[in-house]
Amino acid sequence: MQHKVTKAVFPVAGLGTRFLPATKSIPKEILTLVDRPLIQYAIDEAREAGITEFIFVTSRGKSALEDYFDRAPELEASLKAKNKTDLLKIYNDTCMDSGAIAYVRQNQALGLGHAVWCARHLIGDEPFAVLLPDDVIAAEKPCLKQMVEAYADIGGNMVAAMEVPPEKASAYGVLDVNVAAISPTLKVNGMVEKPAPGTAPSNLAVIGRYILSPQVLRNLDGQQTGAGGEIQLTDAIAREIEQSGNVYAYRFQGQRFDCGSKAGFLQATLAFGLARADLRDELEDYIYDMMAMRQAAE
Repeated sequence: MQHKVTKAVFPVAGLGTRFLPATKSIPKEILTLVDRPLIQYAIDEAREAGITEFIFVTSRGKSALEDYFDRAPELEASLKAKNKTDLLKIYNDTCMDSGAIAYVRQNQALGLGHAVWCARHLIGDEPFAVLLPDDVIAAEKPCLKQMVEAYADIGGNMVAAMEVPPEKASAYGVLDVNVAAISPTLKVNGMVEKPAPGTAPSNLAVIGRYILSPQVLRNLDGQQTGAGGEIQLTDAIAREIEQSGNVYAYRFQGQRFDCGSKAGFLQATLAFGLARADLRDELEDYIYDMMAMRQAAE
């Protein structure tokens, strides 16, 4: 049986306080990585994976995010009049068809589990993906596409996973799996959200890509709080491990950047800039000059 995934949820209700003062007036998801906002990377990844229905869980003050995917008639007319076909293609890629995006509000900041639960009526009774725009992944084959292909054969629930240093495990949901297994798809025996230092069951952590069954939404109906006093998505997934044993970790091929932190955002900017043929030479020269100046100063 093939398990198809066509819907994706994008939790974008956060205030982005780590990026103040920029996020005082614009949503964090609109912050630009090279020349595209963070949310565009997530949308492009979802499209590549075959997603056709996009559900945004937003909050007050996110109107700029909604406007970003709408058409801008004056800009479009100007590009056409000046025959700027390359820019027109870039512009068209940012526009979403009418009805392709749906928006629901999370009116209280109660955690990722609650944000996903807010989209339950739009998801219905079918598997769905969740993408956190803060996690930007550079990969030859997009991370979610890798997962969708693996999920088609096994179904259940799947989380993207990567190795993290032991001292950083307490910042993640950490998986109890057989890390020595060769396959990229691993059966999950347990999951701990933000484990205390020294108690993590492995060094394999969950990052912001999920494919979930509708049962996870029903698990969230109880609105039970977990780590940090929030309604944790990992707790609802952990219940599936206990009740059905149908949760899998997928060790994706690619490099993940934590663009929810300033350091991660800057690292991603360098990595994506150096990957661009039109920017690489000038950026490399600048980096070499900066390093030479720093070494000379030392």
